[in-house]
Amino acid sequence: MINEGLLKKAQTLPKSPGCYLMKNQSGDVLYVGKAKDLKNRVTSYFTKGAKAVKTEILVSRISDFDFIITDNETEAFVLENNLIKKHSPKYNIQLRDDKSYPYVLVDFSEEFPRLHYVRRFIRGKGKEFFGPFVVGSNISEVLRILQKQFTLRDCSLPEFKRRKKPCLLYQMKQCSAPCVQLISKEDYFRDLNLALNFFRGKGIDSIKYLEQKMDKLAQNEDFEAAAIIRDDLAVLKKFLDYSVQQNAEIQGREKNVDIISVFKGDVEIDIALLMIRNGILLGHKNFHFPTIEILDEFEDEILAYIFQYYSQTQDSYPDYIIIPFSKPKLELFQAAINSIGNFKVKGKSLKYKSLIELTQKQAYEHQRVRLTNQESIYLGLAKLKELLSMKERPIRLECYDVAIWQGKSPTASQITFVEGKPDKSNYRYYHLTELPEGNNDFEMLREVMRRRIKHENLPDVFIVDGGKGQVSAFKEVLKEFQIEIPVAGIAKAKSIGSKKTEERLIIPGRANPYFLNKNPSLFKIIVQMRDEAHRFSRKLHHKTEKKRSFSSWIDEIRGIGPIIKKKILKKLDKSVEELKDMGTEELRSYFDLTDKQAKLIIDYLNKVQSV
Repeated sequence: MINEGLLKKAQTLPKSPGCYLMKNQSGDVLYVGKAKDLKNRVTSYFTKGAKAVKTEILVSRISDFDFIITDNETEAFVLENNLIKKHSPKYNIQLRDDKSYPYVLVDFSEEFPRLHYVRRFIRGKGKEFFGPFVVGSNISEVLRILQKQFTLRDCSLPEFKRRKKPCLLYQMKQCSAPCVQLISKEDYFRDLNLALNFFRGKGIDSIKYLEQKMDKLAQNEDFEAAAIIRDDLAVLKKFLDYSVQQNAEIQGREKNVDIISVFKGDVEIDIALLMIRNGILLGHKNFHFPTIEILDEFEDEILAYIFQYYSQTQDSYPDYIIIPFSKPKLELFQAAINSIGNFKVKGKSLKYKSLIELTQKQAYEHQRVRLTNQESIYLGLAKLKELLSMKERPIRLECYDVAIWQGKSPTASQITFVEGKPDKSNYRYYHLTELPEGNNDFEMLREVMRRRIKHENLPDVFIVDGGKGQVSAFKEVLKEFQIEIPVAGIAKAKSIGSKKTEERLIIPGRANPYFLNKNPSLFKIIVQMRDEAHRFSRKLHHKTEKKRSFSSWIDEIRGIGPIIKKKILKKLDKSVEELKDMGTEELRSYFDLTDKQAKLIIDYLNKVQSV
């Protein structure tokens, strides 16, 4: 059915480039799009004519739209990406990059910089990064050796600033103790630069330096120290040999290149990205999403997705990006990506023919293997859509579990998965009310659901650990608030003899449960959610129990006031037995106590047999 009001509004839009934001009845942004001509593009949503299923569903949920005019199509391209990051619209393709490579970070804004091993970083003034380093480069071991051999600090900045006397590493001659000014800044930077030579193409100079140091130790008959340098040199030389190797396909070409290919299947679209850094074929990344998610022109959507990747990646930037798309689209992409960095975008090229073919094969094979083995998350989510009689594939799932022991310290966990993968930023704990009757899972789940609903931004599906009773408890509360969201339970079937238990999905209105082993993809998603919910709820439950038992006897210790008690409880994550084993000095340091306070606690713990 055509929304005449929205159609009339769309027909009044300017014929200008810009972005449009489709909104639901609550004002939430459902979809962000860009257009060369806003009037034509937005009007097309509300006119009669054949539309993709996904587009039909989107249009049925649109209550209003907003728009932003830009000077040109390039600005619209960049603005679209920023709006997607800001609003995270449900119907836009969202980038999910869960693969990263290791880097070495040196922050020269620190007085005495150290070598950091990092996988994710934020670029900033004074920070220098080296890498990325491919798997097999042994970079963590190399960093340990460089820090030790060139006596560089290894402590955190707060610890460095607090220190009043040299640490154990200084005694072992593995740190020059800049924290207490036992080395000048000039000499420290000399040693730091010797270490950084290994990442700046001058590693052979530092190798010679260490060889001379080893020979001198041997001449002074300090054979043990000389042997340590000999062994470390073997690791460093291997690292240098590894880092200068060049892939035969890449010799004589630009050294920092990303090659991107796309394979469009009937069910899904795969994007393969081949990364080349410093002339080395570093590795690849793969992204995929359902073909039905494409709501705009194919090349436009894919380039928007790639732009999204480069705008938020924490990997190093390439000098060249190779994308075998049409020239007009690449020119638009080039103009847009100039806002991020100094890239050069190229299309098909005989120069890169073999690598482009390799990347195309990568995209095709990833999809073929995934679908053949039913490992695609979208196959699982599509099955869940079918089982729950939903109009569209669910994107956001939440799973709940309650942890309680003998009616004490009840807790619950909320686990969130988006597109079949954990979204840990939306994991939540719930401290629940201790009930007079003790264990009552159903009433506790009702409490969790009532509290969850108040926070809005509800998921597409609720999953609860349990059977029909637990599912009914959730359904009751949803009905109470007049909310229609599907609920399913996950439970194990009772084992018969030697037969293994099987995971089942409990679905309201369905006579028999659905056995999850029928769909490996759905099995993986739901069981992983349940296991995460178990782990998360028990983690909080155990911590709460420790604090409860600890607080029950710490009140008896004279000399430990309420402020100190609160500080201890805030940090406590150890059992009473673990505290006993720590000793006075370790306990003092762990809780930041005075010697007297730590001794009072240890003395009390040693007097009582059990707490």
